[in-house]
Amino acid sequence: MSGPDTDPRLGMSVAHRRYVSRADVRYAGDLVNGAYALAGFGDAVTELTIRTDGDEGLLAGYRAVEFHAPIRAGDVVEFTATVTRLRTRSRTVALTCSVLCRATPERGVTAAQPLQPPVVAVTAEATVVVPPAG
Repeated sequence: MSGPDTDPRLGMSVAHRRYVSRADVRYAGDLVNGAYALAGFGDAVTELTIRTDGDEGLLAGYRAVEFHAPIRAGDVVEFTATVTRLRTRSRTVALTCSVLCRATPERGVTAAQPLQPPVVAVTAEATVVVPPAG
């Protein structure tokens, strides 16, 4: 029998990547709003709970949302969600949004480059509630 510390779902992680288009821009400097990252986190958490619990779950809330760097048009971003705590009907999930590639318009209209290392743009923690097993 496995206890909560040996549950294979603990530490499970998923990642979603997406391109940030000009249609996503809300502010000067080609910046997107903070809700952009939260929407990406929501998608990653949904896939994670499908994989851990066979259900999309319900996002109960975010904690410790921190904006570390801008997200801009032309970026390729990755949203990572990792289960850090399992309770009977809830999961705590660590979230990271990293910029993997960035446009370099000074080199040309369509120029871009991978960032090494990627830039961590947003971090947060989420709680998601899942239905009872059975």
